[in-house]
Amino acid sequence: MAGRGKGKTAGKKAVSRSSKAGLQFPVGRIARYLKKGNNSLDYFFRFNSHSTRNTIMAGRGKGKTAGKKAVSRSSKAGLQFPVGRIARYLKKGKYAERIGAGAPVYLAAVLEYLTAEVLELAGNAARDNKKNRIVPRHIQLAIRNDEELGKLLGEVTIASGGVLPNIHAVLLPKKSKGGKAEDGSAAV
Repeated sequence: MAGRGKGKTAGKKAVSRSSKAGLQFPVGRIARYLKKGNNSLDYFFRFNSHSTRNTIMAGRGKGKTAGKKAVSRSSKAGLQFPVGRIARYLKKGKYAERIGAGAPVYLAAVLEYLTAEVLELAGNAARDNKKNRIVPRHIQLAIRNDEELGKLLGEVTIASGGVLPNIHAVLLPKKSKGGKAEDGSAAV
């Protein structure tokens, strides 16, 4: 007797993959449709586009996470820079076919460190010039006076940054012992 009633599932009600996952759209039908080789899901959305598309993204799974508040990946990593946004930009940019979970976190941490370093040095430059506000000139002074940042951003032009104050030694007037310069003018 090889019928449907025998075996471990005898007497149990069939439960769809959609209801197991707590979703409202047909998981089995979509899986079947994708197996056929059609990657476009427009077929499922053409009749009831508003409600179906909104319900796909609405669910957060079953009861475990229902009462918990969402915690951002930035706060999990202890960062100020947006990990989720950087992940989105990495995926959209097509830098690679796949992006690992740790890549946007690492990149956000590096960007945050570099930003903090530049801002600290630019703040010091602003304080040296007796200013309360950082302007592009202070960023330029901060970067060019730091050896490592100067090397990293050597080919970068900062708008309204100006240049470092520098007069070549050859161009300076020569001082002589008699109090007069070589050209006959008095040394000042």
